[in-house]
Amino acid sequence: MSISQNENNEESVSHTIESTDEEISNLSMADYEDLISQSFTKHEVGSLLTGTVIGVSDTEIILDLRSYSEGIIPANEMSNDPRFSLKADVTIGDAITALVLGETKEGAILLSKKQAEDQLSWAELKKLMDHRTVVTVKPAEAVNSGVVTYLLGIRAFIPASQLSSVYVEDVASFLHKDIEVLVITVEEANKKLVLSAKEHLRDKEEENRVQRINRLIPGTIVTGTVDKLMPFGAFISLGNGLSGLVHISQISEKRIKSPGEILKVGEQVTVKLLSVKDGKISLSIKAVTEETAKEAEDTLEEAPFEYSSGESVSTGLGSLLSKFKLQ
Repeated sequence: MSISQNENNEESVSHTIESTDEEISNLSMADYEDLISQSFTKHEVGSLLTGTVIGVSDTEIILDLRSYSEGIIPANEMSNDPRFSLKADVTIGDAITALVLGETKEGAILLSKKQAEDQLSWAELKKLMDHRTVVTVKPAEAVNSGVVTYLLGIRAFIPASQLSSVYVEDVASFLHKDIEVLVITVEEANKKLVLSAKEHLRDKEEENRVQRINRLIPGTIVTGTVDKLMPFGAFISLGNGLSGLVHISQISEKRIKSPGEILKVGEQVTVKLLSVKDGKISLSIKAVTEETAKEAEDTLEEAPFEYSSGESVSTGLGSLLSKFKLQ
């Protein structure tokens, strides 16, 4: 360690001690007595302690535990993640929760952060899975069937089939890149943690689909393509990932036994949006035909009736009598 690094550490430790002294001076007598009692309490192996980082070296972390001795976390007890670096990832003043392993020969409390994470993280991972919480991870290693990453200090696996919503040929292309995932398997007894980007992408697509559906206006007439024929009706692709059903009763004005009597897969059709309910789009071809016929009828009624001579006719009595000369 360089002289400047030593000076920085000493300044940080000095600042931490000054802050601690200031905090103690503001305590009530009862709080001060509790602090004194706590400082002499022996900590059982397996218990969890939280302390403040007052020293960082190449081999260990030193914690102020406000106890009879300082806490020591060896470098190999800090994290399961091989990418972890004491100097890069730990800062003076950080609060760290660790599990008590025992005492060193010098009387310091020997701690393990990674074992504390193991104990705390599995419960948190279960919550993330139950609530379908989206988390961001960065795959660190490629294996034959997927990639390996770490979440809350726990080694996690993302199968190749769960890396994307499409087929992935090269899993290595996902390494060292942030990807959003859902926790889909948590088995603490087997130390098994499985994540999925595919599930998250499906959720996002479904959310977008619902938003697009909610923007549809009943009564709108649109053009679509017959995507699939079923005994009960036809599914029409409306584009933009949306599809609706034309029930067999809404295909034609005449009674038919099968949608195939009228429609063919791939055929373009004009449909009317009847309703949107529970994310399902109901369409009608018959309603378009009826509406077109009604418009034609209305146009016919509004159009003037003409003689072959080109003169228009009115049904008014005055108009009829005007055609005759009265003697």
